[in-house]
Amino acid sequence: QVQLVESGGGLVQAGGSLRLSCAISSRSFNAYAMGWFRQAPGKEREFVAAIRWNGDRTNYADSVKGRFTISKGSAKNTMYLQMNSLKPEDTAVYYCALDSLFGGLGPRASEYSSWGQGTQVTVSS
Repeated sequence: QVQLVESGGGLVQAGGSLRLSCAISSRSFNAYAMGWFRQAPGKEREFVAAIRWNGDRTNYADSVKGRFTISKGSAKNTMYLQMNSLKPEDTAVYYCALDSLFGGLGPRASEYSSWGQGTQVTVSS
């Protein structure tokens, strides 16, 4: 069982920034890509961004392009989401996910086999 742990969420004013982190604690696993998803109250989980395991390709939802940046950390098993120019509509629980089979950077949650517990991001107006 692969374990993913998110951190870095919190409360921020509109226009502010936050940096989310995701760490994989398991020692042995297959990995083609990692991604970030979010889920607001009463809404379905939605794709935010994804990155190939080697960091050479990324994919973003239109709603966050130009504001969010996904990256791999220097430590092999880490990933980040830098969120700038935050808006109240970005308020959600943010989840990191691991793609162990496909590597297509797709937006479907079904392409990701392991998930973290989530971290709350709240943007006040």
